[in-house]
Amino acid sequence: MSIVSSTLNALPYSCALIPFVTAGNPSVESTAEVLKLLDNSGADVIEIGLPYSDPLADGPVIQEASQKALSQGMNFDVLLSVLHGVEGQIRAPLVLFTYYNPIVSRGTQSFVKEIADAGIKGMIIPDLPLEEADYMLRICNLFSIELILLVTPTSPADRVDNIINKSQGIIYVVSSTGVTGMRREISGEMEKFVQRIKARTNKLVIIGFGISEQKHIKQIMHWDVDGIVVGSAFVNCLSESQAPHGLSLLKDLCLSMKDAIVNT
Repeated sequence: MSIVSSTLNALPYSCALIPFVTAGNPSVESTAEVLKLLDNSGADVIEIGLPYSDPLADGPVIQEASQKALSQGMNFDVLLSVLHGVEGQIRAPLVLFTYYNPIVSRGTQSFVKEIADAGIKGMIIPDLPLEEADYMLRICNLFSIELILLVTPTSPADRVDNIINKSQGIIYVVSSTGVTGMRREISGEMEKFVQRIKARTNKLVIIGFGISEQKHIKQIMHWDVDGIVVGSAFVNCLSESQAPHGLSLLKDLCLSMKDAIVNT
């Protein structure tokens, strides 16, 4: 079992908090501090996004953060340097969120090897064609990277089954159609979709996209999921605030989200 799955299975409470942040937001220099702060403020797994110029799955908050990070010089090589700099200082497994084109451009095996060497334990590729998943899974297995596949409420039943079967240990349920972003409400229909997934597999289920408030977490905690990803709320917290105030707000947000998980 991979480190990410093992971490979720070993929690003393029922559900993991998985914050998402964009590498290079609010600055390249702050990225290491952001990761360490989240690790010390209750994050069980940390998802870090590699900025990309054409982020199809990202909403406006994360798109803006990505553009800012790119303009300040964040790229794959810089991120590797940051990750090597914090290696051994962070307990929570790091999961890289990246689009498929940067992987192919770098060379798939080289990309996966380099992130593994830098301490990454899992990877999410939102635009990975399902037809390419078997190849990516083989490469990820070579370097002990857990490839986490996404499933959406609009996916046909046969595709959902295919994703469930291919997943190594974790299935990422997209909680809303469209791109990431902060939403006022999480549809109650999602609970039915989550339960359909859980009825088909014993693999771990995490959920993300659109989850931004404590009330969302308290609602989802009753769905018996294994992890909750919160993205835009964390990215927005850093984007709108100047350091060190933004880091202080980030810590408070992480602690409050964790409290909602542990005490619901």
